[in-house]
Amino acid sequence: MTSPSPTEFERLKTIMARLRDPDGGCPWDLEQDFATIAPYTIEEAYEVADAIEREDFDDVRDELGDLLLQVVFHSQIASERGLFTVEDVARSINEKMVRRHPHVFGDAESRNSTEQTVAWEEIKAAERANKPAASEDTSALNGVAKALPALMRAEKLQKRAARTGFDWTNADDILSKLDEEVDEVKDAISGGNLADIEDEIGDLIFVAANLARRHKLDPEIALRKANAKFERRFRAMETLAASKGQIFSDLSLDEQDGLWREVKRLEKANQT
Repeated sequence: MTSPSPTEFERLKTIMARLRDPDGGCPWDLEQDFATIAPYTIEEAYEVADAIEREDFDDVRDELGDLLLQVVFHSQIASERGLFTVEDVARSINEKMVRRHPHVFGDAESRNSTEQTVAWEEIKAAERANKPAASEDTSALNGVAKALPALMRAEKLQKRAARTGFDWTNADDILSKLDEEVDEVKDAISGGNLADIEDEIGDLIFVAANLARRHKLDPEIALRKANAKFERRFRAMETLAASKGQIFSDLSLDEQDGLWREVKRLEKANQT
């Protein structure tokens, strides 16, 4: 009797185990551990987000595969150490999703999206309180991962603090604070101490993140869009310079600034 073909996920697990086999496996894969693989895991998650933003769904599929490989890779290392398996990982998230959706899998009342977001955070807070480590760190900020991108972590820290009541009451207060931080950056620059300048610029960005949060905007997404806009306009300047027989890097700053204004004007004209 012919055995049924393994699922593609089972095949992936087999491939990963083979790569990590001390007897004939891949030397590079064998050298890796949790710490060395972690940066790749973060990078793959961002590549998924990038493919989604570009709406390249073939690439989304491929990048999700790369991200899935990271899960299997970490799980294989853990299995070799007797810590857990990929099945344990799946079981853990299955149980968590059921636990955090009692309105779907339990007898809780139906919720709209806003109510579910509030309930989700309440359930997560209860889960954190019940962890053994809670007796060592009872801060409302406990559990905000330090490895998050700084801007994303700023927003999460602010959200946690806000749940305790520590938050500005309106956007005007944040704008006033933003003006204050700009003045402090200017003072630090006048003082010429790089550590002070860095400190004050950090405060300025932190307050800007709070302003985005106050308007229910994700500061990470806002900055990503600003990056994309800058890249689009910069590339357009290079193209415009080339169309005029110019080398962009050879132009004076005033000439480059003129191209920047022209690109902005063309963008605005194309939007009307």
